[in-house]
Amino acid sequence: MRLLLFITFSALALVALCHAHCFRKQLEITDINKPPRSCKDDDGVMHRFGDAWVKDCFRCSCSLDGIRCCSMIAGLVVPPPECEVVIDEKQCTMKMVMKADKTKECDINP
Repeated sequence: MRLLLFITFSALALVALCHAHCFRKQLEITDINKPPRSCKDDDGVMHRFGDAWVKDCFRCSCSLDGIRCCSMIAGLVVPPPECEVVIDEKQCTMKMVMKADKTKECDINP
């Protein structure tokens, strides 16, 4: 039973880690006779088609479809009760650490 629980938890964690959060912003077309030649991000910065950049731990790209951004940090992870998820926004990473001692990573092995 314990092994089954571990396998289930591990599989769910891997699924969550593999699915990053993504969003898309469509191109703004103001004049049908003058199609856009670039994408404008939420900060007003123009990006040429084919450009890629990183902002706030999101990897973004500009194409004819618009801007597509995906989080570089893994998706939702449900840690065991004795652990918590810590996100490093400078390195765009996350890890599971012990609540009692945040210097120790969680060992989820049974």
